[in-house]
Amino acid sequence: MSIAFIFPGQGSQKAGMGQALAEAFPESRAAYDEADAALGFPLSRLCFEGPAEELALTANTQPAVLTASVAAAAALAERGVTPDLAAGHSLGEYSALVVGGALSFAEAVRLVRRRGEFMQEAVPVGTGAMAALMGVDLPTAEQVCAEAAQGEVVGVANINSPGQIVVAGHRTAVERAVAGAGARGGKKSVMLPVSAPFHCALMKPAADRLAAELDRVTVSAPRIRIVRNVDGGVTTSADEVKPFLVQQVASPVRWTDCTQRLSREGATAFLEVGPGRVLTGLLKRILDGVRGHAVGDPASLDRAVAALAGGAP
Repeated sequence: MSIAFIFPGQGSQKAGMGQALAEAFPESRAAYDEADAALGFPLSRLCFEGPAEELALTANTQPAVLTASVAAAAALAERGVTPDLAAGHSLGEYSALVVGGALSFAEAVRLVRRRGEFMQEAVPVGTGAMAALMGVDLPTAEQVCAEAAQGEVVGVANINSPGQIVVAGHRTAVERAVAGAGARGGKKSVMLPVSAPFHCALMKPAADRLAAELDRVTVSAPRIRIVRNVDGGVTTSADEVKPFLVQQVASPVRWTDCTQRLSREGATAFLEVGPGRVLTGLLKRILDGVRGHAVGDPASLDRAVAALAGGAP
């Protein structure tokens, strides 16, 4: 059996996440303590108690979800479950790199807090937007965006599964894309409750600022294969880590490609490690006959460990 860890991104956060694991596993609690020390404020309290509005601020969400994911991975390791390969959705790629040994956790926590600040500051609040286009394929989504731009920016931001594509850009252009998708037979398309238009060309200033931060960070070759968002390729050397993290900020998250690549690389068991179960849901739509296990608390951890012991996919 070859185990892939998949790590959630922004949007999976909720107050209370990780608290039960931190109470049950000293290894998980240590991750929260390390994050608190790295940031100089009690991130753990924000994760465990909220308030939800503060947790939803991008500069808080990113280190919070990273920490919850690393803490869950620590609990799995204590139970003898470690990944053979990994990938993460957007922010989750940092979780994969930490668990894979390419980035130190303390540096990653500080880095993603800055990444959140840079992404939020790249576009004035209210100027940008994101929307999920349901029931359209990638070529149709790209054509809809091209027609909707009209001098503004709108483009594909996340390719989450066949039939679920997220677009981002200037709010008015995104609204035109939603209308265009409906006119081409798309199902219900929805504007997303996000604070900035992530993973589109409007994020270029954030990418440039992140590059300067990454220059000061030490990276190592990952101990396991890490599948990248930008191109579905596999990172195996230290030299590949930084350029793709910079590129990722203003590029689409090719999650369908990532999931398919994990399967081609030999993954037979998939664990969503951290808060929520968004990626577990997408997994079923991308790979036939594959069932994932979300691990976010002691009960779900026990179920996942039992399923792995029984040889369940």
